Formats: sequence, C-alpha cells, structure tokens
Amino acid sequence: MPFLPWNEIDTVLLDMDGTLLDLHYDNQFWLHHLPKRLAELRGISEAQSQQEMSERYEAVFGQIQWYCLDYWAESLALDLENEFMPLKRELAHLLALREDTIPFLDALHASGREVVLVTNAHPNSLALKIEHTQLDAHIDNLISTHEFGVTKESQLLWERLQKRVKFDANRTLFVDDSLPILNAAKTYGIKHLLAVDNPDSTLPNRNISEFPAVRDYRLMLEDIEANPVSNAAKKRF
Repeated sequence: MPFLPWNEIDTVLLDMDGTLLDLHYDNQFWLHHLPKRLAELRGISEAQSQQEMSERYEAVFGQIQWYCLDYWAESLALDLENEFMPLKRELAHLLALREDTIPFLDALHASGREVVLVTNAHPNSLALKIEHTQLDAHIDNLISTHEFGVTKESQLLWERLQKRVKFDANRTLFVDDSLPILNAAKTYGIKHLLAVDNPDSTLPNRNISEFPAVRDYRLMLEDIEANPVSNAAKKRF
C-alpha cells in the first residue's frame, strides 16, 4: 500500500480511463475492434488495417489528436455522430468502473476533499462513459482537456487547469495510469502523485517503481477517513 500524507492533501485530481474506469474497453476498441471494423468496411485484410492504424497512432501519440474523436473521424473519413460513435457503442458493454472506484470516491468526499476529474478523453467519449457508468454522481467537477486545446502531457495544460480549478499544487494529489503524464504533473509542481499499477483488469500488474503506485484504492480508505480536510482548507475551494 502506498504511503500518502493525507493530512497534506486537500484537492484530488483524477484521470478517468485506467484510473477510475477499467482500461480494458479502450484497449479493446483502439487496438482490436476499430482496426477490425475498418477492415470489414473497406474490404482490406485485418492485418493491413492493424498496421495502418498502428502507424496512425504512433504519428500523434501524446498529442491532442491522439485523444480527439473529431480528428479520428475526419482522418478515417467517418461521420463522427453517425458512423464513428456507433462503432464505439458496439463495445459499450465493456465500459466498467474499477471495483475500488466508488469506495475511493466516497471516502474522498466524506473526508471533505475536492474531487476533480481531469481527462484527455474527447467530450463525446466522456459523455458515453458517463452514460454507462454514472461516474458524474461521484465527482465534483468533470473536465476534458479538449476545452483547453492541450493535453495533460503539456505544461500549458497545467497552467490553464490551475487557473480554472485554483488548486494549491503543494496540497494536491494527482492520480493517473500514464507515467509520462505523471512526470508532466511532477514537472509542473504537483507535490503528491500516485500511479495506477493495474489499469486494465485483463492484463498483468505493471510493478511501477517511478512513483508510489496503487492496485486497490480500498487499502487507503482508513487513512483517508482518519485525515479529514480542515474547515480552513475547505474555505479555499
């Protein structure tokens, strides 16, 4: 269980995919389902489609386009609402919260902390996932980085996010499954960082050593509840 000084944490910024939701859906959609369906639609082999999509992914990895459904719909010559989103909905049955997510979020709220979702997911993806998981009922504020035009990999995003949320970097915890994004947050000055060691429930644990890492948020609940946010800290929110 990672040690976190909860008495020094007032605000919790949370990634979505792989952090609160099982990453299995996204991995299946982007790595398998989309290439397969594109192969069927275009009359090419699945292997050829896989290769073409791998090259497309590599070209924009970590950039806003990587996460942008408008970009992918246009790039693949698909109508976003009538063709691309239906493809995403074909796997919607795989959308699922991590088993430890709701207990974790409930404990954070009970302790008086501000809980903010900060995802690189496109607003359409965010809406689809909210529709199937009702995650919004457990979050104070849901933010897609698309409204800022840059991703969490960028220092500009953190600058703009701080102006929006007005968090104290020294009293903020950021949780994500992406090591490059955690490193970006560290560079910006977020003091408390936590990695997710098991973002996809169908894959082995990653044994992360670069950051404190968690496999089950429920192991932290007692410490969270034992260190509620003071009234003085709440007034800063």
